[in-house]
Amino acid sequence: MKITRRSAIFAATSLAVAPSVARAQKAADTLRIQFVDAVPNVDMYFNSQRTGLILAHQAWDMLVHRDPATFEIKPSLATEWKFADASTLDLTIRQGVKFHDGSPLSADDVVYTINMAADPASKVATPSNYSWIKKAEKTGDSAVRIHMSRPTPAALEYLAMVTPIHPKAYREKVGPEGFAAKPVGAGPYKIVKNEQGKEVVFERFADYWSGSPKGKPAIKTLHVRFVPDLATEVTELLARRADWIWNINPDQLASINKVPYLQAVRQESMRVGYLQIDAAGRTGAGNPLTKLKVRQAIFHAINRQEFADKLVTGGSRVPPAPCFPSQFGCDANAAVKYDYDPKKAKALLAEAGYPNGFDTEMVTYVQPTSWPAAIQSYLQAVGIRAKINQLQVAPAIDKSHRGEAPLYMGSWGSYSINDVSAILPVMFGEGAGDNYSKDPELEKLVAAGGATADKEDRLEAYSKAIKLETEKAYWLPINTYVNTYAFSKELDFPTFPDELPRFYLAKWK
Repeated sequence: MKITRRSAIFAATSLAVAPSVARAQKAADTLRIQFVDAVPNVDMYFNSQRTGLILAHQAWDMLVHRDPATFEIKPSLATEWKFADASTLDLTIRQGVKFHDGSPLSADDVVYTINMAADPASKVATPSNYSWIKKAEKTGDSAVRIHMSRPTPAALEYLAMVTPIHPKAYREKVGPEGFAAKPVGAGPYKIVKNEQGKEVVFERFADYWSGSPKGKPAIKTLHVRFVPDLATEVTELLARRADWIWNINPDQLASINKVPYLQAVRQESMRVGYLQIDAAGRTGAGNPLTKLKVRQAIFHAINRQEFADKLVTGGSRVPPAPCFPSQFGCDANAAVKYDYDPKKAKALLAEAGYPNGFDTEMVTYVQPTSWPAAIQSYLQAVGIRAKINQLQVAPAIDKSHRGEAPLYMGSWGSYSINDVSAILPVMFGEGAGDNYSKDPELEKLVAAGGATADKEDRLEAYSKAIKLETEKAYWLPINTYVNTYAFSKELDFPTFPDELPRFYLAKWK
């Protein structure tokens, strides 16, 4: 199958610069931001969407900060830290930090937040982000000790990326639902309006603590709106009703750069696009996808290199293993390789008892929709007739977690944590909502890799897990993502490889 590149959104008339359109909001000092995936809960602990992570990093601070350029861990809400042993981490909590409601941040808030995240009863969105925590305790007026349930070499990465600190008194007063509606953090921006699923308005926090590695924001107001699709995003940007969007169709890059008041740039991220296959029969015992040869046929049917080169573009790569190549433990050499071979795919289907193919469903939220359509075409070419069920992000994730997706096309950014402990347990771990393999041996190997601080033992367990996962053809990594940002030329906006837009670093030219 050959992929043809096209853009249905841009017509010549769309690129005409109308003199009456609104200007970028530099004069109002308001950065107008749009996303297509509405976030139902801006509390990072209770959503697994990348957009939720992005919003949270504007309004909350973590115990430590990871430098976006060097990945060096730096002090933030904790001024110092020390591993007392392989399973114990001691931290000194910064004094003089205020939450957005004016209350002082203390060790009590840190202990409360960490214990909430680690408590299974809290039902956080991604339990594997916090399953390494046994409990936190206050050991002094400004001292906290985190007891780990197992040695966790990547502990500081998790504390830097996915562990925002909440105010204990306020959250206990309003409860989880009240907190989701009117959240309070201690970050550079405070949330002043939160119409869930529609818009979020941030204002620069005047009492933000001095010396933060995030710095004082240059722009006063961030106005985030959620729109239904990419076409609407681009239309709003062209009409100057938005100043910043991202993840547009790569075909639109050149067209946007021709618009006098806009610019578009690209940056590879740690996000991996994948196709998950219901090997465990969660959508019905005995369905074709439970057969190994059928899954192997799917692996051979998809031309991943063509997909990366012609659809994603911008230097997108085909990950050989089920993880991002730079992550610790992502052993490409351990992975079984599957070449693009439609003839072999058809032969495998015939051997499995499906010489005429079969019908199935592919649930996805992936945009642009031409990407799922390409996967559908590859499968169709070998006889697998996959009906696309295109949903918004949150409903698609929910459907997957409920085990209602025979095929599931999605993406995972590992919360930008450069360690396979941020992806393998999510996809293949025991009890994980996204686990469509339900392979006890694989679950055991993934758990073993996360149960020790010994580098060689971790590598050995993860390599064996990768070999087994690819042998059984449970989960197909398709491409690395290359983010395409489009924004006003009046905006100075830096990009980073961890797929975390930092609006607190943006400024007007």
